[in-house]
Amino acid sequence: MKTAPILPAVVDFSDASTPFSPTYGDYYHTPSGAIGQANHVFLGGNGLPGRWSGRTRFVVLETGFGLGHNFLATWAAWRADPAHCDHLIFISIDKHPLRREDLARAHAQSPEPELAQALLAEWPVLSPNLHTLDFEGGRVRLLLALGDVLAWLPALVAQVDAFYLDGFAPSKNPQMWEPEVFKQLNRLSAPGATAATWCLARRLHEGLAAVGFRVERVPGFARRREMTSAFFEPRFRPSPAPGRIAAAAGAREVLVVGAGLAGAACARALRRRGLSCTVLEAGSAPAGQASGNPGGLFHGTLHGDDGPHARFNRTAALATERELRRLAPSLPWLQWGLLRVERDELTDARLAPMQRLLAATGLPTDYVQALTADEASRHAGLPLAQPAWFFPGGGAVSPAALIAAWLAEAGVAPRTDAAVACLRRIDAGPAPRWQACDAQGRVLAEADAVVLAAGTANDRLSAPWLAGPAWPWLSQRGQLSVAAAGAASALPTRPVAGVGYALALPDGRLCFGASADAGDAEPALRMADQVQNLQRLGQLLPRLRLADHTPSDAADGGLLPLQGRVGWRSLVPDRLPIVGVLPSAVPTQRAEQARFWPRHPGLLICGGLASRGITWATLCGDLLAAQITGEPLPLESDLVDILDPARFGAKLQRRLC
Repeated sequence: MKTAPILPAVVDFSDASTPFSPTYGDYYHTPSGAIGQANHVFLGGNGLPGRWSGRTRFVVLETGFGLGHNFLATWAAWRADPAHCDHLIFISIDKHPLRREDLARAHAQSPEPELAQALLAEWPVLSPNLHTLDFEGGRVRLLLALGDVLAWLPALVAQVDAFYLDGFAPSKNPQMWEPEVFKQLNRLSAPGATAATWCLARRLHEGLAAVGFRVERVPGFARRREMTSAFFEPRFRPSPAPGRIAAAAGAREVLVVGAGLAGAACARALRRRGLSCTVLEAGSAPAGQASGNPGGLFHGTLHGDDGPHARFNRTAALATERELRRLAPSLPWLQWGLLRVERDELTDARLAPMQRLLAATGLPTDYVQALTADEASRHAGLPLAQPAWFFPGGGAVSPAALIAAWLAEAGVAPRTDAAVACLRRIDAGPAPRWQACDAQGRVLAEADAVVLAAGTANDRLSAPWLAGPAWPWLSQRGQLSVAAAGAASALPTRPVAGVGYALALPDGRLCFGASADAGDAEPALRMADQVQNLQRLGQLLPRLRLADHTPSDAADGGLLPLQGRVGWRSLVPDRLPIVGVLPSAVPTQRAEQARFWPRHPGLLICGGLASRGITWATLCGDLLAAQITGEPLPLESDLVDILDPARFGAKLQRRLC
């Protein structure tokens, strides 16, 4: 999916009753009232609230978010209905979203002030992403896709029950009403889907009819005598790709193997959807491997082409920022703001290309900023020699504390010292069940679905079930160093990364490093790695001194009394996690596309989080839970594909073609 910088909406509020868009030369809503129009046209035209009664989940897709009145009206109706669905998911697309201050102005006199304030508090960074905003403890979700409707509709993975066809008039904004839009409605429609709009244009009616909707004219709102309601009654529906089918629709119990960041994030996401979880941990406590470090970083990235890696990392970083702000009151320690030092040059001459890159991506300053060395030094509280990227929503947190918070929220006490040696599939009954067994063949737990989130053990547990080539797992040894409180001449006020990283812990210790050695199984601390970490610290923070030594004289034999920790990261060479349902066979057709590989029902993986576990875990856990239940995915289709467990087999097929 190709992205473009987001240009915020320009809104003329000179007449408060009818906000106007100078860009499109049209009004955002009728003078008779936005909420009244939303209730009559969009909810009433789609048979709501009655149609969601007794449902586990109901999905709405809106083609133009605008001022947000349709979302607020739908949320208010859901709240007021005692028979509402368990989960309301509202997907909305907007090419020109409002700035936060304009959104506040649009809802200054809202009839739903509590909901409007909640929306304002969660309003995202205006970047070209699918932003996931949760309300009501996750029971109401807004998936806000910022960008062009013609780019976003093909990228969504969802089954939609009701469409709100909103946007400026066809004569003002013809792109919103093109045939490609209607074609995508056909692809996205769930059985029994409906659509509604105030629009009566001939091109609309013909477009809907061409893709399987029966179109009716019904009484309109206010001055409009009629409006459009449509009902999805196609003659034929193609089968979805195996990689787009719910992995365990109807599952009630899920077994999670591993109690690190990946496992805890999955347990938290599954519990929010009403599923019960059993978590098995091979070690004596959660957070036993890399998740056991005293502190860990989280932050986004940027690249000039804004390709899949950049978009995935940004979506993940923004999801993590929202999650940590939500959890902040329950976390003992959380630092906000992260500096990533440029490595190429030691002067501010590097700042100009950084600024050009930032201008090309159009990313807002509340996501990333390009700072001079002096500006970066003020943020760090220590002198830096190079320019740096500043990520206001990045920072540092205790991985163990985050894991504990997620497990507590999921209501799960992991079963420790429960090493899983193998999995068994039990096919008796209408759907398969899965068992986890120990080395003696005894059943440790059984569930409708199982999630492999066991770090370096994922390779062994997944291999017997994997179709296609073996995954190219790497086990990477990492050694970090920790200087005692008072040993450092000063501590950074924010985490600093670049060649290694440096992080001040809340007890006054300095954590820095870390080494990265693939295929190294040495569990003991190595002095050579401590020296390497000291040298990198000297490059990162050249004025910082530890006790009576400098990193350079440590290389000559001066040894600081450093502590440290060794752990192993699990990763694959393309530097992306593996998230999704395991492939069960090589397809006979379209094998070069991962989504068409057949799957093992109920067998999933969330692994390969490498050194980005904190940044990736929230989004990966949410994606996996959505894949189990079949709800709309929180990532666009091409990003789901680059994380797919079948991607390695698909790549091999492309090379063979």
